[in-house]
Amino acid sequence: MAETGTPRTARTSSAAQPPSAPRTTGAPGGPGGPRTPDSTRRSERSRRAIYEAALSLVGEVGYPRTTIEGIAARAGVGKQTIYRWWPSKAAVLLEAFIDLGEQAARAAGTEAGDYAIPDTGDLAADLRTVLRATVDELVDPKYEAPSRALAAAGVVDPQLGAEFVEKLLEPQLQLYVERLRAAQETGDVRAGIDPRIALELLVAPLAHRWLLRTLPLTHAYADAIVDYALGGLAAR
Repeated sequence: MAETGTPRTARTSSAAQPPSAPRTTGAPGGPGGPRTPDSTRRSERSRRAIYEAALSLVGEVGYPRTTIEGIAARAGVGKQTIYRWWPSKAAVLLEAFIDLGEQAARAAGTEAGDYAIPDTGDLAADLRTVLRATVDELVDPKYEAPSRALAAAGVVDPQLGAEFVEKLLEPQLQLYVERLRAAQETGDVRAGIDPRIALELLVAPLAHRWLLRTLPLTHAYADAIVDYALGGLAAR
């Protein structure tokens, strides 16, 4: 899913990367010899085509009807190529979704791992900015279909669920921990509060409304979450 209430940051996946081979520009004996295929380039082209095929098919026909055979046909590769690199369609989709985030980060001029929640000195404003951006991503069709597919698959597939948390969710949640700890240092958040629990007051409501489709996700809702989380519910 689209980090279920967390800001997007580029993450580098080391799982199931296609094999690479040394680049050969010519046969021994001089530059005029016959050239051999560049398997590195071919693997990269195939990998990108498979990513695009997986993401597009999930958006068009849904996760249950997306198959390895369908991904292979859309990507123009043999299904054995996919099975050589990934054990399942869920693994393909997870890596494709991680790559989608990396592409978005590069387009925004952000390097992998460089993202942080803004720290302008106004904690409420910074959190509103992040949650509003998260709302925009959660309702973006480009991210919504693969996010929901991964969320559903992760519930029934413990290994995929663990990878989903490790590679996508937890790194994002740690950004909240860092921002809340900084707020503790400036006195904007009580010193005794556990940031890992506190962040769930912010991200869990978005995740609940998005997953169960109880009500629309809006910027106004994101702002209200921040107000309630920081201000509390008790009468004053």
